Amino acid sequence: MKAWEITSAGGIEALQLNERPAPEPGPGQVAVKLAANSINYRDLSTTLDPEARGLPYPSVPNSDGAGTVTALGAGVTGIEVGERVAGCFFQDWTAGPITPAAMASALGGNDPAVGGMLAEDVVLNARGVVPVPAHLSLAEAATLPCAALTAWHALMCAGGVKAGDTVLLLGTGGVSVFAQQFCALMGATTVVTSSSDEKLDRMTALGAGATINYRTTPEWERAVIEATGGGADRVVEVGGPGTLGKSIQAVRVGGTVALIGILTGAGGEIVPTDIMRKSLTVQGIYVGSREMFRAMNRAIDRHQLRPVIDETFAFADAPDAFRRMRSARHFGKLVIEM
Repeated sequence: MKAWEITSAGGIEALQLNERPAPEPGPGQVAVKLAANSINYRDLSTTLDPEARGLPYPSVPNSDGAGTVTALGAGVTGIEVGERVAGCFFQDWTAGPITPAAMASALGGNDPAVGGMLAEDVVLNARGVVPVPAHLSLAEAATLPCAALTAWHALMCAGGVKAGDTVLLLGTGGVSVFAQQFCALMGATTVVTSSSDEKLDRMTALGAGATINYRTTPEWERAVIEATGGGADRVVEVGGPGTLGKSIQAVRVGGTVALIGILTGAGGEIVPTDIMRKSLTVQGIYVGSREMFRAMNRAIDRHQLRPVIDETFAFADAPDAFRRMRSARHFGKLVIEM
C-alpha cells in the first residue's frame, strides 16, 4: 500500500509517497482502508518541524481519516467488516479525564508505534474508531476527529454552552467554523473575528450574530464587549499568545476561555490579575475522548449537520493540501481523498 512519509526536516518538500507493507490487525485492533484524510494546523506544524516532536524518519503524518473496516483482530466485537468509521485522534482516550497515557496515543504525533493516517490502509485500536453518521460522505467524516471534536469539547466543557449564551470565535479555520455550526444548533449567539470580510460574510451565512474585522478594528476586544453588552460568555481561543490577552479582556466576568490553538506562536505572556479579577475559567482543550466523539456524532446525525470543506485534493497531490493550509486562505476544512 502507499503512504506519504516525512523523510527529513525539509518541510513540505520532504514529503514522499512511498510503498509500505499493508498492516495487519493484532488483538483488539481493526484494519481500515481509508477513503479520506483532513488537514489540521498540527499536521502542518509537524511536517514543517518534525524534529521538535522527536519524529523518526520516515514517519506518516496526519491524525484525521475515515474509511471502511476491512479486517478484525482477535477479540474484537461490536464492529463489522464493511462498517464506515472515523479514527479517534487519541487511540487510548475512551472516556473520562485525559491522562498522560491517553495523550501519548495521539495519531500522527511523536510515537512511531502509533503512526499517522496519510496512508491507504491503517490499523487502529477497536476502541479508537467511531461509526460515521449515515448522511455524511467519508470525505466529510474525515473532518471530524480533530477540528470538530475540539470545537465540541470547547463549547461543552466547564458547564457547556446553552441557548442564549454568547460565544466569541476567532478566525474561520476548521475549529471556528465547526464551533459556529454547533452554536447555531444550540441556540447560542456568536461574535466572529477575521481579517477577511468575505469570510465573515460566509460565517454570517452559517448563523453568526456579529462579525468584526480585526484589521480595520484592531481593538476588537472592545468591539466584542460592546456587541455583547459586557463581554462574551465563552471564547473559543485558537490564536494563542497573539490573541489570548484580548480574549481575556473580551470575556465577561465569570466567563470561560477555552484555550485551544497556537496559531500566533507558542510563547508570550499573560497578566494573571486579568484572570483573577474577572474570576475567569481558562480551560486547556486538547481534542476530546471517544465518548465525546460519539456524543458529538449523535448531535451531527440528529441535525443532519454537514462539515464545510474548502477544497479537496487527490491523494497524489497531498503536499498541495499542506501548502494551502500554510497559506491560511482556507475557510473550514481541507480534505485529501484517496
